[in-house]
Amino acid sequence: MALERTTSQVLFDNGTHKCISFTSLVKGEGVQANQFLILDNQRAAILDPGGDLTYMPLTMELNKYTKLSNVDYVMASHQDPDIITSMPRWLIYTDATVVASKLWARFLPHLNSAFTSDRMKGNWEQRLLELADGGQRVRLGESEIWALPAHFMHSVGNFQFYDPIAKILFSGDMGASMVDDASQPLTDFQSHIPKMKGFHQRYMCSNKVIRLWVNMVRQLDLDMIVPQHGTPFMGKQQINEFLDWIETLECGIDLFNQNSFRLP
Repeated sequence: MALERTTSQVLFDNGTHKCISFTSLVKGEGVQANQFLILDNQRAAILDPGGDLTYMPLTMELNKYTKLSNVDYVMASHQDPDIITSMPRWLIYTDATVVASKLWARFLPHLNSAFTSDRMKGNWEQRLLELADGGQRVRLGESEIWALPAHFMHSVGNFQFYDPIAKILFSGDMGASMVDDASQPLTDFQSHIPKMKGFHQRYMCSNKVIRLWVNMVRQLDLDMIVPQHGTPFMGKQQINEFLDWIETLECGIDLFNQNSFRLP
């Protein structure tokens, strides 16, 4: 299944349920990042909406598919700036509930003063859904989004989001790649490895955690793994190639020794 080379990519559409990826809303010095929209029976969830610079171009794109008043959730895989720093705007301009790890929920008010703003809709504590470490299933329209544990990949409180209707795993930083054009489909996995390897060796905690994650993911019915950075893995062959590769990768603390901790 090939993707069009446009800002927005329709990953799945059965008429009542849609998944859309936005790949290049902001260009410049920052790391390329993807944002995602899941729609079910006109109810919407935004996944990893990005920072303040992303908010305006993202909302303009969203208006092509739905109204902001239909957004029920803004879901954050973890706390990084490219994930959730636009959150105050979503709290002010929508009725959405923010979904995030319980480890990060109490840190989110530090983003800015929107939590105390008279313009914010409702009490901020009532606008947060704090995910316990085991994750949960979140109702959207007539479907569900599964928040799956992905801790220490790379954040200590980290989640990925699985859409059982589209059979897509939105995998956050797992599977991320450094590419110029994320809308280009992946055609050769082996040539893609250099675009992933260094990132995963540094940002993933350890091979033990990865193997536990792979064991969980192999239980899912998957047609796509779509990371927050770079190119998606589409189809069973690419998914299995990625899982087979990442399962054996040494990374994080596997690669550290005393030379990594020396006085400067």
